Amino acid sequence: MAIVGVICEYNPFHKGHQKQFDLIRQEFGEETAIVCLMSGNYVQRGSPALFDRQIRTRAALNCGADLVLELPVTGSLSSAEGFARAGVSILSGLCDRLCFGSETADPEALTQCAEALLRPRFPEQLRLALAAGISFPTARVKALEAMGLSGAPLEQPNDILGVEYCKAILELGSSLKPYPIFRQGSYHDCCPDPENPSATSLRALAEKNRDYFSYIPAPAAECFRSAPVHTLHSGERAILYRLRTMEDREFEALPYGSEGLWRRFMKASRQEASLEDILNRVKTKRYTRARLNRMALCAFLGITAADLASPAPYARILGFDEVGRTLLRGNDFCKNLGWKDDSHYARLESRCNALYGLFGREQIARADQADDQRLIYIHR
Repeated sequence: MAIVGVICEYNPFHKGHQKQFDLIRQEFGEETAIVCLMSGNYVQRGSPALFDRQIRTRAALNCGADLVLELPVTGSLSSAEGFARAGVSILSGLCDRLCFGSETADPEALTQCAEALLRPRFPEQLRLALAAGISFPTARVKALEAMGLSGAPLEQPNDILGVEYCKAILELGSSLKPYPIFRQGSYHDCCPDPENPSATSLRALAEKNRDYFSYIPAPAAECFRSAPVHTLHSGERAILYRLRTMEDREFEALPYGSEGLWRRFMKASRQEASLEDILNRVKTKRYTRARLNRMALCAFLGITAADLASPAPYARILGFDEVGRTLLRGNDFCKNLGWKDDSHYARLESRCNALYGLFGREQIARADQADDQRLIYIHR
């Protein structure tokens, strides 16, 4: 039996995700086990997940996933490189293959690019490119061109993440085999494509209370229909309170604050009236908006650069079916939601989950709501 891993957010789960499950089982057989490593209550673009992790877990299980694990928050709020490395590190102990969407969908091209990024010459070429004041994504392409690799698949969002997956597999010596599939439609579409919608477009509809359920498989729509919505805007005042009361040393300890960026962020936080104004003031060509969003969210959650650099000691189990339960036997790295410990990461995780309720659009959830959550078991 093949075991295929998927690193995901399902924010929300839509028809494109269902299509991925179907393609996996068409390729490797109906008995293939699908393991989803899903971001918890915070996602990589630097915002709270639109829907609670339990809602998204049930949607994935209803649509065919066998096991859903939670990507540690220190992985989900990392850069694309850290996000991919955390995911590959966890799934390497469980899966044979890693499936992901890609605009290129060429495993050889993605792996070749990943190998080039790991060459000893690359850091110096990157440094020279960054010295010109261009953004990090553009500088990477320029550095590779200087090394003789033109046309690197680093222009589109899914390709970029796919290259990072391949790079992590190489760096970690993982036995995972990359299995990219062609990502139809556009990642950033504002208007959802009927068969290949972007999660971005569906979130926009959900935030405006407009119908988006025709773009979601029926088993998943049941989960989202009455689910509470969470948005960054709803928690803006809580974030501003935190930013306005932080000390200099706390800003200095933030992730993504190198090259004096933390000082710019600190100054803007003390002079601007809104989160949007703060981020717009700090943004330059060199720094992507997603990086600044993650920096602000990490400030609110109390996550430092040292926290992001430290591997999480476990991945939480969110839900499974009979097949998924079998896969977990003998795996000590995964923990049940009900397990308690007093490690630094467990305390950080608890704090992040307690603060998630402040982003509720209609109402604020209790601080201990996550403590009541239980494993989801689907009997097929």
